[in-house]
Amino acid sequence: MTAPGPGELRLATRGSPLALAQAGLVAATLRAAWPGLEVRLIVVVTEGDRPFRAQPGGSDGVPRSMKGVFTAGVQGAVLDGQADVAVHSAKDLPAQQVPGLVLAAVPAREDPRDVLIGPGGPLASVDELPEGARVGTGSPRRVALLGHLRPDLKPEPIRGNVDTRLRKLAAGDVDAIVLAAAGLRRLGLVDHAEPALDPAVFVPAPGQGVLAVEAREDATRVLGLVSAATDRPSRVALRGERAFLARLGGSCTLPAGAWLRQGGGRLEMHGFLAGQDGAGLVRDHVAGPGDDPEGLGEGLADRLMTAAPPAVRRLVEAARR
Repeated sequence: MTAPGPGELRLATRGSPLALAQAGLVAATLRAAWPGLEVRLIVVVTEGDRPFRAQPGGSDGVPRSMKGVFTAGVQGAVLDGQADVAVHSAKDLPAQQVPGLVLAAVPAREDPRDVLIGPGGPLASVDELPEGARVGTGSPRRVALLGHLRPDLKPEPIRGNVDTRLRKLAAGDVDAIVLAAAGLRRLGLVDHAEPALDPAVFVPAPGQGVLAVEAREDATRVLGLVSAATDRPSRVALRGERAFLARLGGSCTLPAGAWLRQGGGRLEMHGFLAGQDGAGLVRDHVAGPGDDPEGLGEGLADRLMTAAPPAVRRLVEAARR
């Protein structure tokens, strides 16, 4: 393989330990694909990294300030020429593509599941939690699933990086926390990542465990370089799950989840949709041919919208506006 140009590639990333680990994985993949290529990380402070100030949501109840707060700054670094590509957790990436940027690469997916961690370590099911347990999570999706599966549980807002959340658990601030298995594994915290929750029941966020690499649509050399990092099955899964999200309005804060798996040339997708705190939650799963992940994702979203109660449909309709 001959590189389409010599020199350096600049990767924009957030500065959290997890973001740096993820960017480092992409950098290592590209260095292996293009021997001699110099890959440099450009650390960007995003709005989501600044001290949090709660802001009211819109008429749909979705906090406007949380849409794209972890991605916009990193994308801006590419658009203004500070960096060549942006590396994101795909689940943080709003479904609508930013004008001027394209999804240039999708590396191999890590474990897409969620992990429920108590004081003694990971739990195999929410049924293992004591009655009335306080569960730390800031995710509307996780709050909805917890409320549906165990209405007695008490979700507690929690912020900070993985290490901070684990310290809050150890200090007794909460009785359990929910984290992404992918983040734990990428940080080397493998003992905290297993057992994980059943993804057909505790459905992951669209794109969970996937990294998304964006570049300028006119950067031919850069696009040629970073395409070497793409894992085709992971890109297919992301296409289907992002199509599901886009059909529901594209908000990464909507209480919804989707998980696409592949086998034997076929695709299968599990999904759910709910109102705030899990009210009116509906589930479904669909299967189809391996060449149309977008159609599968859109079809699942439509089925859930049809089955959802009016209050949940209004929430989606507001997100679509």
